[in-house]
Amino acid sequence: MNRREWDLILVGGGLANGLIAWRLRQQQPALRVLVLEAGMQPGGNHTWSFHHDDLTPAQHQWIAPLVAHRWPGYEVRFPARTRTLDGAYLSMTSERFAAVITGALGDNLRTATLVAHLTPDAVTLASGQTLQAGAVIDGRGYRPGPHMTVGFQAFVGQQWLLEEPHGLTRPILMDATVDQQAGYRFVYTLPLSAQSLLIEDTHYIDRPTLNNEQARQHIHDYAHQQGWRLKTLEREEQGNLPITLAGDSRAFWREQAGQPCSGLRAGLFHATTGYSLPQAATLADLIASQRDFTAAALSDVIGQYARGQWRRQRFFRLLNRMLFLAGRADQRWQVMQRFYGLNEGLIARFYAGRLTPFDKARILTGKPPVPPGEALRAILKQTPRLRAFNDE
Repeated sequence: MNRREWDLILVGGGLANGLIAWRLRQQQPALRVLVLEAGMQPGGNHTWSFHHDDLTPAQHQWIAPLVAHRWPGYEVRFPARTRTLDGAYLSMTSERFAAVITGALGDNLRTATLVAHLTPDAVTLASGQTLQAGAVIDGRGYRPGPHMTVGFQAFVGQQWLLEEPHGLTRPILMDATVDQQAGYRFVYTLPLSAQSLLIEDTHYIDRPTLNNEQARQHIHDYAHQQGWRLKTLEREEQGNLPITLAGDSRAFWREQAGQPCSGLRAGLFHATTGYSLPQAATLADLIASQRDFTAAALSDVIGQYARGQWRRQRFFRLLNRMLFLAGRADQRWQVMQRFYGLNEGLIARFYAGRLTPFDKARILTGKPPVPPGEALRAILKQTPRLRAFNDE
């Protein structure tokens, strides 16, 4: 194989790198792009969801072929509040993602390909073969490190075919009327067809220690409580999404040592929800607009974007500390119950990561749902876990 056969190699065929490859195929089809995926298909086994206002009209247009489901709004349920909110909610399935990305890339996608080592401009495969490129982007998912302190949104989701129609017309994003246990717990339900549901048992917990067997039992119990008779298990997915409490962004990027990365690997996700699709779409647009595909240029572009996102999400990290560090773990639901009593436009801007100064003040004013003293210590990072982090 000739040296520098590729302009860009994307290691990992997950959401972020898949969107980069898809957007480059649209915007710069002559660019020589190779995607290396360790699994049997790109996208793995996931469902990625987002709110309509999370993306621009132009992004909705180019991402539309990847969207499998769309609903006119969603519902939330808490012990003292049930609410239906307008605004479209959309989901992308790994099945649709794999079909579209595979069809678009053809031979430029290699699955079942293990990577032994990578540098900013070369990849060594487990077979011993070395591939050279103008740049290599590492998109192999979240990697724990010393420069961020995180909690987790841990979940097990099961897609079930039911005996009869379920009757839902829109998702239930949070049903927190369930037993809270060791942290903020809710059940997330997507109606995929008249008789098919994705039901996820979800926990905001300090460490990724969710008991999967117990979560599966929770799903069965919840379905029974809702009157849904489970017939056939169609698929299962599991995940541990990082929820950022504090960190040092400059140290994080120094540690990358010029290695371009994407998605969760680059810390590009909503600090409170863990949703990563909107930032992945924006990064794909950003990379597709470039003309310099050297590793140094891409590392600089990605790093600047990620550091900007880090600065813009400072307030979300503050809220996360209140959620995780102030008050009893089994009372964390009160924070979210209060939040969902706020203005619908504010809630949409929260998910989109575009809160105004007035929005931030509104979230923090009024009777706090956690002990004020503990909330203040969490805000000021006065705990052993967080005192070392001053880069906000």
